Amino acid sequence: MSRHVWAARLHPLTEGVRIALDAIGANKVRAGLTIMGIAVGVLVVVVMSAAVHGINVSVSREFETTGPTTFFVSRYPISFEACDDSGDSCAWLSNPPITFAEVAALKRLPSVAVVGAQMNWQGQVKYRDRTIPSAPIEAYTGEWAALSAPEILPGGRAFTEAEDRTATRVVVLSTMAATQLFGDGAPLDNEVLINGVPFRVIGVYKDKSSIFSGGERPRVVMPLQALGRALNARIRSMGLAVKPAAGVPQVEAIDDVTATLRGLRGLRPAQTSTFDILTQAKLLDTYNKVVGTFFLVMIALSAVGLLVGGIGVVAIMTISVTERTREIGVRKALGATRLTILWQFLVEAVTLTGIGAGLGLALGWAIAAIVRSTTPIETSVPPLAVVVALGASAVTGILFGLFPAAKASRLDPVEALRYE
Repeated sequence: MSRHVWAARLHPLTEGVRIALDAIGANKVRAGLTIMGIAVGVLVVVVMSAAVHGINVSVSREFETTGPTTFFVSRYPISFEACDDSGDSCAWLSNPPITFAEVAALKRLPSVAVVGAQMNWQGQVKYRDRTIPSAPIEAYTGEWAALSAPEILPGGRAFTEAEDRTATRVVVLSTMAATQLFGDGAPLDNEVLINGVPFRVIGVYKDKSSIFSGGERPRVVMPLQALGRALNARIRSMGLAVKPAAGVPQVEAIDDVTATLRGLRGLRPAQTSTFDILTQAKLLDTYNKVVGTFFLVMIALSAVGLLVGGIGVVAIMTISVTERTREIGVRKALGATRLTILWQFLVEAVTLTGIGAGLGLALGWAIAAIVRSTTPIETSVPPLAVVVALGASAVTGILFGLFPAAKASRLDPVEALRYE
């Protein structure tokens, strides 16, 4: 096909775009409101899709770290219920804490390979004249490395089960904590003061922070027994991570753990368990509910933005048809068909919404980049979000531009030429 034929076929499209740009210049306020409405709708789609995509990355990383069959035992359920003053609601409030005797009993189960306990604390960490006023302290039993697979930097190590049993005062610092306390110096084998108590640094680990762990912060990891004995912390809210033995189905290990804990707590068959078992499937279900809420909000806000933009398209295109009635009459008198007129005004409408979509995409990308650099959410705009945003803007332009375009195509050429 020759270049002239292609040029002839593209002329209506380029002409419609040019006329749309002229209309924007002539009606800046009306066009600006239309573009802004479309841009807001697209912006919401892009930003929230980028946020959800980043959260998905964090979720996948958390699950990969602990392993697909690992499950968790906690004192309280993950989904809290509304409580009143009757005393019958929220029975989980009276759940007893998990004890070290229970941990030892679970370790003896043949269906279980690893049982690790963990508890969070807060404390002041100091080295010479440098201080972290309130650093998150994560205390684990000696199974920390087997369950969490931390990336220890060369030269350092994780603490051992023996060091946990004897409450040895050793710590492993996150890279951020090591930098804030030691700068460019070597932290290994130096002593830091945690709430005034000396601890020896035996390693530095690369913190794989996520939105669930509170983002990248200067963290300190120590043996759980050291937290209790050296820092006088009350070990009342620790949770367990349990990894089934090789070849043992997760369901079988959960049944064994549940039966053991219920037996140790003297619970009868009709009584409710005074602890909660969390599988990754249950965590994923809770996460999906949160993400579903995100999507509902995204759809609602996007719909409002696109509706505002669509109403603007109808208004500006209707005014444009009225102002160009004589022009339409001349074009029809010269042989332009209804389809040609309809196509021209639809191109103008889609051009308006396309400009709004482009602006929304640009702003969305910029906001996603800012969020990625300033928060633990690894936002990135998925290609599907771009396609959906552009498609939605094009459909909005066609749907809302169809009425004024059809009105223009049905004008009688004689009456249009007489229009003043």
